[in-house]
Amino acid sequence: MATSDNYELRDDQIPVFLINGFLEAGKTDFIKYTMAQEYFQAEGTTLLLLCEEGESEYDDATLEKYHTVKVVMENETDFNEENLKKLQEQYNPERIIIEWNGMWNQDDLFNGPMSEVALAEQQGRDPEYVLSLPESWVIYQVITIINGATLDLYLNNMKSFIGQMLRQAELCIVNRCDNIPNEKLVDYRRKLRAMGQNAMLVLEGKDGEIPQDTLPEDLPYDINQPSFAINPEDYGTWFVDCMDNPDRYIGKEITFTAMVLKRNGSPKNEIVPGRMAMTCCAQDMTFLGYVAKADPAVLAPYNTRDWAKITAVVGMEEREEYGGEGPVLDIKKIVRTGAIDDAVTF
Repeated sequence: MATSDNYELRDDQIPVFLINGFLEAGKTDFIKYTMAQEYFQAEGTTLLLLCEEGESEYDDATLEKYHTVKVVMENETDFNEENLKKLQEQYNPERIIIEWNGMWNQDDLFNGPMSEVALAEQQGRDPEYVLSLPESWVIYQVITIINGATLDLYLNNMKSFIGQMLRQAELCIVNRCDNIPNEKLVDYRRKLRAMGQNAMLVLEGKDGEIPQDTLPEDLPYDINQPSFAINPEDYGTWFVDCMDNPDRYIGKEITFTAMVLKRNGSPKNEIVPGRMAMTCCAQDMTFLGYVAKADPAVLAPYNTRDWAKITAVVGMEEREEYGGEGPVLDIKKIVRTGAIDDAVTF
């Protein structure tokens, strides 16, 4: 997803800020707070598409002050290209904020209208009701707001919806965390990070952000040792913790079993060893792996979907895949081995 840090909009493009979350998660309060910040001020019109109305509301004075026009979207199918183009012509917005209904499917918005219409026809659905944005609307930032007090309920009953909201998110804010035990917050963090690998995760209480380095993490291996093995059942824990705290793994030698992925066009001295993970449900599988390097002759016998036991030292490199610095594994030993049948779970 293009973000404000790395994407330059053309003059004919309109940035779309998509704010996710279930009802009463705090989306409206977050948007009102953001609208009041100096960095978010705009001279032109902001079009606010409101997909559900909770306890907090937008008063007319606030909307007028920040040059914002509110339009209530009654149905999911209102997000079709024809309807949205009419709104664009009517209000000529400089930018668009969508307060999304967490119970609506948003995946179509990221796939583009032409591909989704073709897919709908293949599946026997009416293309008229496929969610699609006008070509000039660019999803610029996705932010997910979660109510920590009800997160357990949603993780147990609506995990697939959470996964959908996190898949493209750049930022995830979990508020109302005051009465949640630290061990529970660690569990939430691990599960949410697995579902939203590109999202910065913020935990908030009534006094502001909760420093995550103060939370206990009972790792199933001794992080203080210079070398250690990752058991198959602990792969997900290691992957998420290395993603969140890469500095404490730099220079460590780790051994783990993974499936080899060779990407088209990648250098011959690189593979991505990883595991398939069930982050939300059986229909939503994600490959979790880090870039790894070795002599091309060492990697030549291995193909995608081969399994290997790998010993590697963790380093950090600036990589396009990570959108900045990220873990890169220097392979010291690789041995072919049998597959692990079970998917990683969180």
